[in-house]
Amino acid sequence: MINQVTLVGRLTKDPVVKYTADGRPFLNMTVAVNRPYRNQEGVAETDFIFCTVWNKSAENTAKYCQKGSLIGVLGTIQTRNYENTDGKKVYVTEVSVHTVRFMDKKRSTASELLPILTIP
Repeated sequence: MINQVTLVGRLTKDPVVKYTADGRPFLNMTVAVNRPYRNQEGVAETDFIFCTVWNKSAENTAKYCQKGSLIGVLGTIQTRNYENTDGKKVYVTEVSVHTVRFMDKKRSTASELLPILTIP
């Protein structure tokens, strides 16, 4: 059996690392991925995919990415359920991310953007 997911999309908000009770870092994020076709009105629709990243990958993603960053993720689909505060069972489908690739170009520093002026 195969359970493998590859996504390329943009982060919908700034990533924030959280920690489990035993100190393990994790990050919940949503990746916006455009569908490869347009609807009847000619508009490209977008899927918002919930993802969970663990350990050093979570810390690096929070450190180097922000809302709108283009990323690639590799992982597996997982499902889980829990009871909400009303006692109803809630089912969640998410991507458990194994690898994150930062796909934006490296940002330039302010000094690299300023022209060099020479005074005669």
